[in-house]
This record gives sequence, C-alpha cells and structure tokens, in this order.
Amino acid sequence: MNEPPALAIHSDTLPHLLGGPLGHCRFKSVPEDFVVEEILGFEPSGEGEHCLVWVEKRGLDSNTAAARLADAVGLRHRLVSHCGLKDRHAVTRQWFSLHMPGQPSPEPEALQSEGLRVLRVTRNTRKLRRGIHQGNRFTIRLREPDFDAALAEERWQRIVERGAPNYFGSQRFGNEGRNVEKALAMFRGDFRPGDRLLRGILLSSVRSHLFNAVVASRVAGGTWDQPMEGEVYGFADNGTILLPEKHRGDERERFVGGIVDLTAPLWGQGDLQSVGDVRELEAAILDEFPEHRAGLEAAGLRQERRVMRLRPDRASMEVLDNGDLVLSFDLPKGAYATTLLSELAELREETSATL
Repeated sequence: MNEPPALAIHSDTLPHLLGGPLGHCRFKSVPEDFVVEEILGFEPSGEGEHCLVWVEKRGLDSNTAAARLADAVGLRHRLVSHCGLKDRHAVTRQWFSLHMPGQPSPEPEALQSEGLRVLRVTRNTRKLRRGIHQGNRFTIRLREPDFDAALAEERWQRIVERGAPNYFGSQRFGNEGRNVEKALAMFRGDFRPGDRLLRGILLSSVRSHLFNAVVASRVAGGTWDQPMEGEVYGFADNGTILLPEKHRGDERERFVGGIVDLTAPLWGQGDLQSVGDVRELEAAILDEFPEHRAGLEAAGLRQERRVMRLRPDRASMEVLDNGDLVLSFDLPKGAYATTLLSELAELREETSATL
C-alpha cells in the first residue's frame, strides 16, 4: 500500500505525472499575463428582478468588486452575488447579480470604478449562486522560459492528451500553506475564526489536503489513471458521480473514452463511497489523518467526491517571437490553472508594483 506524502499541502511536494517541470518561467509579471473569463453556461433571460452585470476587473478580487457594485447603487452587500472567486493579480471577466426588484438597471457608467469596467448589463429571473457557472477560460503568458520551445510544445500536447492530476492548488491553503494548521487549532478549540467565511475556508483547506493526499498516492503508485476494483466514477463538468452499485458495466470503456473519470474522496460524515480495492487503498491513506477527519465530521460535512483528472479543453499553445509561451484553455469550475501548468514549468510568480 502506498504511503501518503508527508507534506501534501504544498504543491511542490506533490508527485508529478510527466516527470516534473521542464524548467522555470516568469508568471504573472503583469495582470495581463493571466486572463480569466468565466463561462456561465447559460444565457441570462433578459428579464427578472436580478440585474446581471458582466465586468472586466484588473488587479481586483471578486469580493471587493461585489462591494463596489453594491455601493454604487446603494444596495446592501449581501444583495450582490457571483459564481466564484477570481484571481486578484489578473485580468478577469465575470458576472455579478444585483437584487433590484422593481428598480431599473443602472447605466454601465454608474457602476464603473478604477480597475472595474462594465461590459454588459442585463436581467435574469434568478440570482447567481456560488458554483453554478460551467467553468473558466484561461489565457496565460509564461515569460522567459529557460527550456526549449519544441520540448514545451511536446509536453503541452501530452498534458492535453493525458490530462494532469486534479490537485487543489496552493491558493487553497493560504499564506505559506498554513490554513490546515489553523484548522487543526480550530478543531482543538485553540483558535476561533472571526467569521463564518474564514471557518469555511479552513474547513475547505483540510478537505483539500486529504483529497490531495489520496491523489498523490495514486499518482505515485501508478493507479491515478488505471481503474481498480471498486472505483467511483464521475463527470468533471457537473460533479455527478456513479456509485459502484449503480455501474452498468461499461465504465472502464467510458473512462478510456474520456467520458467519465476516476474520483477521490472529499471527506465528511458517513462511509467511503468506494468499495473493494479502492476503499482499502483510500482508507489506508486517510487513516494517517484522524484529527483532520474527525474535525470535518464534527463540522457536519458529508462524504463527497471529486474527479482526479484535470482535462483542458479548447487548448492551444503559441510561441511568441521572443520565446514567451501563450497558453489558452478551458477548465471546469473549481479547477486550478496553476495545477495544470505545474506539469509544464515551475512558475516564478512576480506581482507587479502597479497593481
């Protein structure tokens, strides 16, 4: 049985699928090097009590942008919602919904501020809720790679064809990866988070830590993309899972065809949903984390699953005249672009002083 990595928090300790990064490159030197566009997955209805605003942000996090939109029209902050958090050190385009029943939609100019440009205003019958979007489109420039462009193109093609381990990225674990440590202190009663948001962040970091440990063990053991007896299969685009007792017999063929993927547990109350060899493997790994598991169970979280493979869609690579690489690809919601890129290069992040 494979032992879980000792430090499954930090991305640089997780085993790579393709032999490790080819070399180094500069990452996020300016916000325009990291462009993210939300894929909503449906067209707003054009009518209703919710005003939907499509914005472009530069050097601005999603919660700050939401607060600015609320203040611009005199709404309580809780009446502005969005599908997900987007990077601050980036240029990002995403939707926000403002609950404005019986009120006309504001003009775009009234909503704009430094770093926030309004691209479209429409209406919808329902508010935007966390995680209802389909995914995100990324366009990323990697500057000054110290490895050969031909090798980069070959590696990128392998990533596109095979995918990458769907690890939670380092952003999930806070400054210096200490969120799990804080969460354990919270479980012991030695630390009390100031609000529900922070508590939720800490709980998510522990769940992510355990998920990464299982995925890392399967990557190291060569079973990350080799179905075993007792797998729980899942769909990356909508989170639906296929429990073993619901299998129809062709799951391995559908896995090879890229229709379904293998999953790993997001820990919570209840029994592991896998059976047989997979459950035995997962239980052995997770037995190393009794305090983590007990804390998540006490918090009321329930057993869930997440696919182990990260598959980029509509993927391309362009090599610029100066050798920089421009990568474009779609990922499902909740996936980390940096996790995918870690199979290509070690990213040296630089935050511009102009942010």
